[in-house]
Amino acid sequence: MFKLLRLSDKDDVYRGENFMKSLRVGSLLSTLFLLTACVTINIYFPSAQAEEAAREMVQDILGKDEAKIDGDKESALQQQLPLYVQVGERLLNFLIPPAHAAAPDFNVNTPKIRKIQAQMKKRNASLKQYYAKGAIGFARNALVEIRDSSAIPLKQRSKIKKMVAAENSDRNALYQAIADANGHPEWRSDVQKTYAGIWADEAGKGWWYQNSKGQWKQR
Repeated sequence: MFKLLRLSDKDDVYRGENFMKSLRVGSLLSTLFLLTACVTINIYFPSAQAEEAAREMVQDILGKDEAKIDGDKESALQQQLPLYVQVGERLLNFLIPPAHAAAPDFNVNTPKIRKIQAQMKKRNASLKQYYAKGAIGFARNALVEIRDSSAIPLKQRSKIKKMVAAENSDRNALYQAIADANGHPEWRSDVQKTYAGIWADEAGKGWWYQNSKGQWKQR
């Protein structure tokens, strides 16, 4: 009877140790899963950073004064999150430095992007008067459309039509170049959507733009 009890005791201890090991392994796996999930989250399209960079570029193309954006949009978004979410995010970002190393940079300045930006800036000097007349406007797809051809003198219509086509070609190339430069060509549509809102925001007084429903509005 004594020996049986001893065996039973050892059995219980063995089972207890196995249980603790399983618990530790399970906890470790859960932690690794959460950390992996966080890395995945960090490669999602960072809209706040993209908006800030897009606004700076649009302001430069439109020839606006290099005024700093009021506040930090990313910080503003952070302030809207619960405190425990902010703390948790900062802790996870600290624990996973590779995610920061791979973070996208929407202020990236490649030769291709510089060339496109310079072309658009130069062309804008000629297009401004037609934006002001309401002849052309910013479409909701982040491109330019002829809104009222009657506001363009007959002799200039062909020229303006070609300029609008060239502008749209550059805009499409710009959005793709930004996505490619960040190593995420699949972000092209997200980049374009971001710019659509920024073009509308930065439209000059009296200029026309389309809202999300495709309706023309005047600044």
